[in-house]
Amino acid sequence: MKFQINIDCTPEEAREFFGLPDVLPLQQDLMEQVSRRLSENIQTMEPELLMKTWVPALFQGWTDVQSHFWEQFSQMNPDMKSSPQKEDKKPRSKPKKRK
Repeated sequence: MKFQINIDCTPEEAREFFGLPDVLPLQQDLMEQVSRRLSENIQTMEPELLMKTWVPALFQGWTDVQSHFWEQFSQMNPDMKSSPQKEDKKPRSKPKKRK
Protein backbone atom coordinates (compact mmCIF):
# COMPACT_ATOMS: atom_id res chain seq x y z
CA MET A 1 0.00 0.00 0.00
CA LYS A 2 1.34 3.43 -0.94
CA PHE A 3 0.36 6.84 0.32
CA GLN A 4 1.35 10.10 -1.24
CA ILE A 5 0.79 13.33 0.63
CA ASN A 6 1.44 16.72 -0.95
CA ILE A 7 1.68 19.67 1.39
CA ASP A 8 1.66 23.16 -0.01
CA CYS A 9 3.27 25.54 2.47
CA THR A 10 5.98 28.14 2.69
CA PRO A 11 9.34 27.42 4.36
CA GLU A 12 8.29 29.65 7.27
CA GLU A 13 5.09 27.66 7.78
CA ALA A 14 6.98 24.34 7.65
CA ARG A 15 9.56 25.63 10.16
CA GLU A 16 6.81 26.73 12.57
CA PHE A 17 4.99 23.40 12.18
CA PHE A 18 8.12 21.41 13.09
CA GLY A 19 9.04 23.83 15.89
CA LEU A 20 12.33 24.97 14.36
CA PRO A 21 13.70 28.40 15.29
CA ASP A 22 13.66 31.34 12.89
CA VAL A 23 17.33 31.88 11.99
CA LEU A 24 16.78 34.66 9.44
CA PRO A 25 17.74 37.52 11.84
CA LEU A 26 20.87 35.60 12.85
CA GLN A 27 21.84 35.04 9.19
CA GLN A 28 21.29 38.71 8.33
CA ASP A 29 23.40 39.85 11.30
CA LEU A 30 26.18 37.42 10.41
CA MET A 31 26.20 38.54 6.76
CA GLU A 32 26.41 42.19 7.83
CA GLN A 33 29.42 41.40 10.03
CA VAL A 34 31.15 39.43 7.26
CA SER A 35 30.48 42.20 4.75
CA ARG A 36 31.84 44.86 7.11
CA ARG A 37 35.00 42.86 7.87
CA LEU A 38 35.62 42.18 4.18
CA SER A 39 35.28 45.88 3.40
CA GLU A 40 37.73 46.80 6.17
CA ASN A 41 40.27 44.18 5.06
CA ILE A 42 40.06 45.14 1.39
CA GLN A 43 40.73 48.79 2.22
CA THR A 44 43.86 47.92 4.21
CA MET A 45 45.19 45.36 1.71
CA GLU A 46 47.97 46.47 -0.58
CA PRO A 47 48.01 45.03 -4.14
CA GLU A 48 51.69 44.05 -3.93
CA LEU A 49 51.13 42.17 -0.67
CA LEU A 50 48.07 40.49 -2.16
CA MET A 51 50.07 39.24 -5.16
CA LYS A 52 52.90 37.99 -2.93
CA THR A 53 50.35 36.07 -0.87
CA TRP A 54 48.18 34.59 -3.62
CA VAL A 55 50.49 33.85 -6.55
CA PRO A 56 52.62 31.16 -4.83
CA ALA A 57 49.44 29.48 -3.60
CA LEU A 58 48.08 29.38 -7.15
CA PHE A 59 51.20 27.66 -8.46
CA GLN A 60 51.22 25.23 -5.54
CA GLY A 61 47.58 24.44 -6.28
CA TRP A 62 48.42 23.67 -9.91
CA THR A 63 51.26 21.37 -8.84
CA ASP A 64 48.85 19.53 -6.54
CA VAL A 65 46.33 19.13 -9.38
CA GLN A 66 49.01 17.64 -11.62
CA SER A 67 50.22 15.22 -8.96
CA HIS A 68 46.65 14.05 -8.21
CA PHE A 69 46.05 13.59 -11.93
CA TRP A 70 49.13 11.40 -12.31
CA GLU A 71 48.24 9.38 -9.21
CA GLN A 72 44.77 8.64 -10.60
CA PHE A 73 46.17 7.87 -14.03
CA SER A 74 48.76 5.47 -12.61
CA GLN A 75 46.06 3.65 -10.63
CA MET A 76 44.14 3.08 -13.86
CA ASN A 77 47.26 1.79 -15.64
CA PRO A 78 49.49 -0.27 -13.32
CA ASP A 79 52.35 -0.19 -15.86
CA MET A 80 52.85 3.50 -15.05
CA LYS A 81 54.89 3.72 -11.88
CA SER A 82 54.97 7.50 -11.43
CA SER A 83 54.49 10.80 -13.18
CA PRO A 84 56.90 11.76 -15.98
CA GLN A 85 58.43 14.43 -13.76
CA LYS A 86 59.28 11.89 -11.05
CA GLU A 87 60.40 8.97 -13.21
CA ASP A 88 63.39 7.07 -11.93
CA LYS A 89 66.09 7.01 -14.52
CA LYS A 90 67.25 3.42 -14.41
CA PRO A 91 70.08 2.34 -16.67
CA ARG A 92 68.90 0.08 -19.44
CA SER A 93 70.43 -3.33 -19.61
CA LYS A 94 72.37 -4.11 -22.75
CA PRO A 95 70.92 -6.82 -24.96
CA LYS A 96 72.86 -10.05 -24.90
CA LYS A 97 74.75 -10.95 -28.05
CA ARG A 98 73.85 -14.19 -29.75
CA LYS A 99 76.61 -16.50 -30.80
